[in-house]
Amino acid sequence: MKSKQQRVKAATEAKRHNAPSVDNRRARHEYHILESLEAGLVLTGTEVKSIRQGGVSIGEAYARFRDGEAWLLGMHVPPYKEGSFSNEEPNRPRKLLLKREQIEKLTSRVGEKGLTIVPLRMYFTRGMVKVELGLAKGKKLWDKREDAAKRDVAREIARELR
Repeated sequence: MKSKQQRVKAATEAKRHNAPSVDNRRARHEYHILESLEAGLVLTGTEVKSIRQGGVSIGEAYARFRDGEAWLLGMHVPPYKEGSFSNEEPNRPRKLLLKREQIEKLTSRVGEKGLTIVPLRMYFTRGMVKVELGLAKGKKLWDKREDAAKRDVAREIARELR
């Protein structure tokens, strides 16, 4: 029989591993990802609880720089069901936690023609919400067709090898 301490530890481990991870599959389809980096997010308690429950959407999100700070815009976090007045607006801008050097480097890179910053993935690390950002360049229609053709060929080869 397990002690109470062991049961609590097992429950927290299970919670930690069941924390949702949100992937932005659309970003990989719409953009060429040139480089990626990890950033923290400034969130309220009810937003974190809502993200743990799922339903968060980063498909329309993008990053902008204002006054030397990075902001994530367009991310939808649904209101926490058990929250009341403490719930925040679902589509509010959220501050990204990056080092000054990273912000300056990304600001200069985004100044180039056709580059933007999109979230690729959102996940939990040690109880904190992290976002994987990608410096991206938009794909043209023929690039998307070419990628689809490569996937089809790879699928056919895998099918023949089985």
